[in-house]
Amino acid sequence: MRRLSVIVAACALTACLGTPYSRPGLDVPSQYRFALAQTAGAADTRWWAAFDDPALDALVAEALANNEDLRIAAARVDQFHGSKVTTRAPLFPAIGYTGSTGRESRSELVYGPGADEASNFSSAGLVAGWEIDVWGRVRNLTAAADADWRASEADRRAAVLSVVSAVASGYITLLALDDQLDTSERTLASRRQALDVFEKRYKGGVISKLELSQARSQYELAAAAVPVLQQQIAQQENALSVLVGRNPGPIARDGSLVDLGTPEVPAGLPSEILAQRPDVVSAEQSLIAANARVSAARALYFPAISLTGLLGVASLDLDQLFDSGSDTWNYAGSVTGPIFQGGAIRGINQQTEAQHRQLLAFYERTVRRAFADVDDALVATQKSAERTAAQRRQVEALRDYARLARKRFEGGYSSYLEVLDAESSLFNAELLYSEGHRNRLLAHVDLYKALGGGWVDAAAAQAPQPERMPGQ
Repeated sequence: MRRLSVIVAACALTACLGTPYSRPGLDVPSQYRFALAQTAGAADTRWWAAFDDPALDALVAEALANNEDLRIAAARVDQFHGSKVTTRAPLFPAIGYTGSTGRESRSELVYGPGADEASNFSSAGLVAGWEIDVWGRVRNLTAAADADWRASEADRRAAVLSVVSAVASGYITLLALDDQLDTSERTLASRRQALDVFEKRYKGGVISKLELSQARSQYELAAAAVPVLQQQIAQQENALSVLVGRNPGPIARDGSLVDLGTPEVPAGLPSEILAQRPDVVSAEQSLIAANARVSAARALYFPAISLTGLLGVASLDLDQLFDSGSDTWNYAGSVTGPIFQGGAIRGINQQTEAQHRQLLAFYERTVRRAFADVDDALVATQKSAERTAAQRRQVEALRDYARLARKRFEGGYSSYLEVLDAESSLFNAELLYSEGHRNRLLAHVDLYKALGGGWVDAAAAQAPQPERMPGQ
């Protein structure tokens, strides 16, 4: 009865030492500021396929299979699983073996005459040890290691999210650079023709050297833009090659920037965002781990209770080691506890509690950042579409202006300065329109990245896999 009372008291104290985790209550918005319409499930689709570009689909698949960051992330999951297995090992008895054989003689001065005669000795046995986790220290450390493992898997999913988004963004940027280069080369060819005409007119005395210089300056302006864009294209191709796990080299395209489709603009509920974003999952799992480590640190104030035992055989001769009467055994219990540690245990508790406060603040910041990311991306998709539409109308107007200015100049109604102004404005507007179209598509990429929907699971299934994942 006394033993039962001790066990009940120990269990009650264990319950007091452990602090169960509960998700922190956060003051978060009930909806997004710039939400458009509810499109259920849109955040869970393979959104990059909506761009309708097979070359982009192939790049994403290649990156998921070969990207080095994803291989590193998968290996980290296995590393944390190994840490969990190691941490929980003390919950089970540790069983080993021991054996020895040798020959000895003893001093006659100590053991008397004849003691110096040599004799053999041999022994073999199984040894066992077990720390009884009365205060829950090992269990809490195991819970912390399990949460770390789950956080590492969330980090792997976050890496998948980043890689897919980076491939899509890089490919869109590459097509935008192609479009700007095409614009620059068309403009350069047009100005080359104009410059040839002006050189002939100048030689014929029809125009002044001032007008020839103006035409030449516009030609050189377009000529200077071409090598810059060619350099940027080569660098973008190299960056994409490395991202998909290749050596630097060219990247195949299946269309142009204007050929790309546009993904839907989804708007999920805030609770869905909290449940699916990998960075939020990782932050919460880290908070769970910190909470468990606080409980484990408190258990250091209490004694550690251990059981040890030996079961084996021993004899003076090796050939008699397993004969009857050679059996030997022992068992023992031990209790060790702190009396004075110079503040070491208090310092450990202070560290774990401070880390818990840090991770709580980090979790709260991550959740609020999730809402801000989605709102930022939503407003970007709306406003970038409006801006791109205005830029398109500006390009159309400037094309009319350039056409009419050239007619006026050829009819003798205006100077070539008006033509230069119109064509220069058109060239800049076309480059800005290409950039604006790119930014509009990138806003959609950022939106799906911010949502972190179920598509990450489908993409992660194509990436390098850890040997063991949470839930298996």
